[in-house]
Amino acid sequence: PGDVLLKTRIIGFCGTDLNTFRGKNPLASYPRIPGHEIAATIEEKGSSVPEHIRIGSDVTVYPYNNCGVCASCRNGRVNACLANKTLGVQRDGAMQDYFSIPWQKVYAADGLSLREMSLVEPLAVGFHSTVRTRVKAGDQVAVIGCGMVGLGAIAAASRRGATVTAIDLDDVKLALAARAGATHRINSRSESVHEQLRALTDGHGPDVVIEAVGTPETFRMAVEEVAYTGRVAYIGWAKEPIIYETKLFILKELDILGSRNSLTEFPDVIDMLKQKQFPVEETISRTVAMSEAGDALTAWNASPLSFSKILVELA
Repeated sequence: PGDVLLKTRIIGFCGTDLNTFRGKNPLASYPRIPGHEIAATIEEKGSSVPEHIRIGSDVTVYPYNNCGVCASCRNGRVNACLANKTLGVQRDGAMQDYFSIPWQKVYAADGLSLREMSLVEPLAVGFHSTVRTRVKAGDQVAVIGCGMVGLGAIAAASRRGATVTAIDLDDVKLALAARAGATHRINSRSESVHEQLRALTDGHGPDVVIEAVGTPETFRMAVEEVAYTGRVAYIGWAKEPIIYETKLFILKELDILGSRNSLTEFPDVIDMLKQKQFPVEETISRTVAMSEAGDALTAWNASPLSFSKILVELA
């Protein structure tokens, strides 16, 4: 009675999907239907669904669930629920003709295209990292990694009044970062990140570093480059153990924070997209039909730096 039946229109592929495809996602079991970056249309609704949820509306979907009783849920941090099962990761996702979900998980966004709706979830993950790190006006913020989640962090920090430096290996992604709100850009393949950040921050380092890659090198870079008493948020998930110089944690008295999923950031992202303040089309590397989805993942796997976002159109 409390569910809506959704017809899937577009699914976005992200790095999580690529790692699942590679067999390197520790949270996924197989077989698994992907799909957690979603644009869909409401086809039917249950008898107890409120009137404002209308059949025929295009929506995006909050793809996480929560148990309501674990420590995270009791603390109001349902995004980090111990028993969370994200669509397309721990449970089958939306990459099918139809699926049902509780009505509370859908967000209508009149005025947004289906393509824009499919980007809300990954951008919200980036937005959440700026909430975790308490980014405020006047902060110097460095974001490591300019994939879609990193671009979300850049856009959110810029909207909060921070000065943002984007760090990536790829000049094309760095150009997108500038469109998303980054004031400065550092190509870590050809430039010294340390020297550039010190020059941009009067020798102090950034107040906040947000890591959105997930490698041992970038995990260490975050704590090495952040200013004394700075804040670090890790969104990326390193696939191997990391060796740290832990004295930096204490000497700098750092706030080192995990940032998982998103919490209440969907409306903020939708508002940004409605205001046309994000380079949507430039971030989409390829749009394919369902029959081409496997080939698109194979191409992405072979050349990771060549893609930012892949969209799969189902209907």
